[in-house]
Amino acid sequence: MIVSHFLKTRHSFLSTTINAKLRNHLSIKYSKFMFQPSQKIREATHAGSWYIGDRKQLDAQLNDFLSKAKAETIPNIKAIIGPHAGFSYSGPTAAFAYQHLVQKEGMRVFLLGPCHHTYIKGIGLSELEIYETPLGNIELDQPTIKQLSTELKKNFVFTNKEIEEEEHSLEMHLPFIYKVFPKCKLIPIMVGATTEQQDAQVASVLVKYFVDPNTVFVISSDFCHWGKSFRYTPYNKEHGEIHQSITQLDGQAIKLIESHKLTEFYKYLEDTKNTICGRHPICVLLNIINLSKLQLKTQLAKYNQSNQVTKPNDSSVSYAALVTSLI
Repeated sequence: MIVSHFLKTRHSFLSTTINAKLRNHLSIKYSKFMFQPSQKIREATHAGSWYIGDRKQLDAQLNDFLSKAKAETIPNIKAIIGPHAGFSYSGPTAAFAYQHLVQKEGMRVFLLGPCHHTYIKGIGLSELEIYETPLGNIELDQPTIKQLSTELKKNFVFTNKEIEEEEHSLEMHLPFIYKVFPKCKLIPIMVGATTEQQDAQVASVLVKYFVDPNTVFVISSDFCHWGKSFRYTPYNKEHGEIHQSITQLDGQAIKLIESHKLTEFYKYLEDTKNTICGRHPICVLLNIINLSKLQLKTQLAKYNQSNQVTKPNDSSVSYAALVTSLI
């Protein structure tokens, strides 16, 4: 009896131990196949808060934005600049840029945006494979990204899934991009605290992609962030109310961008300290335009503010939609 009980107990112990070891071995062996796919997808982390997370409702909202922004289409768009706030604030303005883009097969989109949460000295490239949107997924052009990583040398770092999902400046353009180019290949680029020299170096690499007829550049940027919460409250009473002074301040920047005056734009930023969060991506674009030797025209399509500030304790963020096209 005792021997029989011992043998049964020993058999049960060995069976449990072997099964546990086997489960652990299989878990380790196959975990990379189980978990790797999700690690290669940038989830739409701001859907449901910054913009609608439901596919049908979001598509209807984008249709509404684009229909209200409808105007005579500017052909041969090479680049657009658009805002990245919550859609209820900036979506209508962004639509004034996107409505000029025409659906084409085989499009490649370079999406450049600033870093709000992570400090990067140069630019950040993605090692992910898919960017998720409620409308559908966008495939990243990894062969081009790998090529960029060799060409950019010391001017880049690879970002990770957590950093990319935390940043909203790129994500807020993805639904619009999918809406216009559902089968495009995407090259997302997070532009950090670049120097003027780095802007030029990065542009010298990107310009050959810019001139490709099946490539468009999307630059993500809001304009003036005005208010005590932003620690930026310049006010020139000669221009009227505070919001009119802000309009004048942003207007100076927009005119310099329209005229592709890079040196003057750098000086404007130094002199005014205007809180244009996408100033670095914009400077990269201006460098590219000046290097491209293409005949290009940049023009303002829409300007707006989140709030018409009249009191010192108020605050607002400015939004601008600009388009760059071949002449």
